[in-house]
Amino acid sequence: MQQRSFWAMGSTITIVIDSDEANARSVFAGAYRIFRTYERILSRFQPHSDLNALNRCAGRGPRRVGQTLWRALQHALWMAYRSDGLVTPAVGEALHTAGYDRDFRQMAGTLTADIKAPSPVPDWRLIQCDPRRRTVSLPAGMRLDLGGSAKGWTATLIARGLGRRYPTLVDAGGDIALSGPRRDGSPWPIEVADPLHPDRGLALLMLRRGGVATSGVDYRCWLHHGKWQHHLIDPRTGDPASTDLLTATVIAPTLSLAEMAAKVVLILGAEAGWHWLADQPNMAGLLVHRDGQIIRTPNVDRYCWQSLMSVSR
Repeated sequence: MQQRSFWAMGSTITIVIDSDEANARSVFAGAYRIFRTYERILSRFQPHSDLNALNRCAGRGPRRVGQTLWRALQHALWMAYRSDGLVTPAVGEALHTAGYDRDFRQMAGTLTADIKAPSPVPDWRLIQCDPRRRTVSLPAGMRLDLGGSAKGWTATLIARGLGRRYPTLVDAGGDIALSGPRRDGSPWPIEVADPLHPDRGLALLMLRRGGVATSGVDYRCWLHHGKWQHHLIDPRTGDPASTDLLTATVIAPTLSLAEMAAKVVLILGAEAGWHWLADQPNMAGLLVHRDGQIIRTPNVDRYCWQSLMSVSR
């Protein structure tokens, strides 16, 4: 077993391969280059990124984009469709208004930007894409943010690519993509963190494939003119989501689906989010209420090695 960690896309990225071969180490350098290259293309915080070049052209008609931005955007639009628009790349302006206008490591204390009303989130369906010309047209006033979508998409690509040679786990800031089981056919052990007690975990998952993602309002939060904000925008209001959940962890066939579903559950809240998740095939979830209650879907036990002190509905 070998692993390497580095910083990219606003998170610590850890790549684990189940191999003892000395020449396997070269794969880490390649994975690092892909993450950093995609960050330069897809980040809202890189002034000269392809994404920001596209955002600056909002309202000016079609713009031809590179292959990486095209693929990442199509992925984000598919997640918007799957989530009925609750997870949308069109939240860039709303995030900026809420104060999330720089890399999170640079955000300390109260921000000094002018107080503004919440920005309405434009309908993602207004984004016009021409696959033949590979052009994208954004309506005036729209700013895209690919954020966690791009990070999860990249992690999945890395896991699939390395998985052709070695069993691989890619941990992108706590969101995990798996290429398949370990060399001996056994599952990977993955601990779900307890947001209320950082020194212990909620559960130990045993997963052979797919992905697991956690979305929460406990980490990426900041004080903006006396009001606590977080990064998860509810597109129905344009404001950071008002939710009774602290975190939502979702297991799904792919990391991309898990990441989308965790955000949907958090935005909808405990009651509606649990019902939405229970209706999704091949997904399971573990939710932490703000009052400390742990809520799980009935099928999450099939993935848990350790018993949970929790409540199921």
